[in-house]
Amino acid sequence: MSRAAAEPRVAAAVFAALVLASFAALIVTQRLKHTPTAVERFMLTSRVRPGAAGPLGEERIAFQLTSADRVTVTVQAASGEQVATLLSGIAVGRYRTLSLRWNGRRGTARGYGVIRKADGYTTLVPRIRGPVAPAGEYSIRVYLARQKRSIPSTRNFKLVAP
Repeated sequence: MSRAAAEPRVAAAVFAALVLASFAALIVTQRLKHTPTAVERFMLTSRVRPGAAGPLGEERIAFQLTSADRVTVTVQAASGEQVATLLSGIAVGRYRTLSLRWNGRRGTARGYGVIRKADGYTTLVPRIRGPVAPAGEYSIRVYLARQKRSIPSTRNFKLVAP
């Protein structure tokens, strides 16, 4: 078979492979669109200034799970470095809002304070006493133990120098 006769067959095979790959990608995309997210309603403040008075002094974090699970919540720098562990293996119910605060310090929580409001809203305040993390971009990561999944927050926040 001559080279000129083989080229149309190769082109047709490549075209067919591209059509099949596009169809497979469409199926995967549709399935992902209909798969419920494991963490919903991620809420973060846009910036935190450790040690400042009022709401700027702590990062306010809240989210809900679509399925009950045991969660570990960490703070990560833009580089991917884990800076703080806010919760470790805490049971959270389905569609219950988990509300936390982070004081901008490095380390692992050694106990928790609790803030209860009159409307029944409860916030956990992890006690972390390490040095203040450097200024920069940070995100929250939620690890779901039963699902064996790690989910990053959909937004980042800035820690500004005190």
